[in-house]
Amino acid sequence: MRLGISVLLATIGGVGMWAVVVVLPAVQAEFGVDRAAASMPYTATMVGFAAGNVLVGRAIDRMGYWIPALIASVALGAGFLLASLTTSILQFTLVQGLLIGVGTSAIFGPLIADISHWFNRRRGVAVTAAAAGNYLAGAIWPLAMPFVMQAEGWRFTYAAIGIVCLATMILLLRRGAPRAAAPGSPGSRPVQPISLSPAALQVLLVVAGLGCCVAMSMPQVHIVAYCMDLGYGVARGADMLSIMLAAGVVSRLASGLLADRIGGVKTLLIGSVLQALSLLFYIPFDGLASLYVVSLVFGLSQGGIVPCYAIIVREYMPAKEAGQRVGIVMMATIFGMAVGGWMSGWIYDLTGSYAAAFLNGIAWNLLNIAAMVLLLWKARRSAAAMA
Repeated sequence: MRLGISVLLATIGGVGMWAVVVVLPAVQAEFGVDRAAASMPYTATMVGFAAGNVLVGRAIDRMGYWIPALIASVALGAGFLLASLTTSILQFTLVQGLLIGVGTSAIFGPLIADISHWFNRRRGVAVTAAAAGNYLAGAIWPLAMPFVMQAEGWRFTYAAIGIVCLATMILLLRRGAPRAAAPGSPGSRPVQPISLSPAALQVLLVVAGLGCCVAMSMPQVHIVAYCMDLGYGVARGADMLSIMLAAGVVSRLASGLLADRIGGVKTLLIGSVLQALSLLFYIPFDGLASLYVVSLVFGLSQGGIVPCYAIIVREYMPAKEAGQRVGIVMMATIFGMAVGGWMSGWIYDLTGSYAAAFLNGIAWNLLNIAAMVLLLWKARRSAAAMA
């Protein structure tokens, strides 16, 4: 029941991450700005989202999930209502960052950290299932929004989303997380040894999270605009985003099952390698049918990467620090999405094409792979020393 409610909450609140992607072309046209400037509201959303993951993560370690989630839900709904009234790209950007971004944060890192305390034997599946709510949001909301936008415009659509969030999210998850099982008991799951200090491990995970998500942001942020440039229209791009994120749900659940068997580090490394390959496929295959297929492949490749960071934190760090530790890593992944979203728009403005932006993403992805290989090597050395 706890997991089901968590997924529902994440599916509703996750609109804060994806709505700005769908309205990007309309906002750019109305405010008369270039693609890089039109990408700034998304970047601001991700910066607010990143900061919120750390702040709310620390709060749930101290007071449980309910109160931080309540405050964040009010901020999210109010943010959409205020954004629908903005009169400049600067106002829109500030509301996206300070209210929508921060408000959405409660349904990601903090929610994942909270649900990790409720499961031991199948923690990987539970964590990735809770994280899948974010992608369910990305699969559902971008499909629904274009129909409302076509009839009423993006401002009405934003106001309607704000009302939905306020009406549905002011509840749920009042009960606190259970205490960790005593070491050596049947329900306990000991922290695994690794030849890295907690601070060094945290830094390595931050670097890895930054690299993977700069790469990940290229298709997720710009697929709608990319389809517009190719002449396929907003609806086709929104369809591809939904397919990408629906496939990401499958990928997240599969990654959870795999992580429970082989561990979070190996699972993350597999996903990162597959993501790099799928990014490469976007460059030569730009036909309509091809883009649908490549978007599906990309979603199946990358969906499980980010939740694996939370699994790794719980495998190698103390449970009592889960909210803050997971929040810091999630902040790095979101910062990567924010920088990558802006960077791809900037590269497009410089080159007039998204090909160079895809290559830039692949380069950042290689940084993530290198960090994971180092982490796997350190873990194996520690395991061998303990044997």
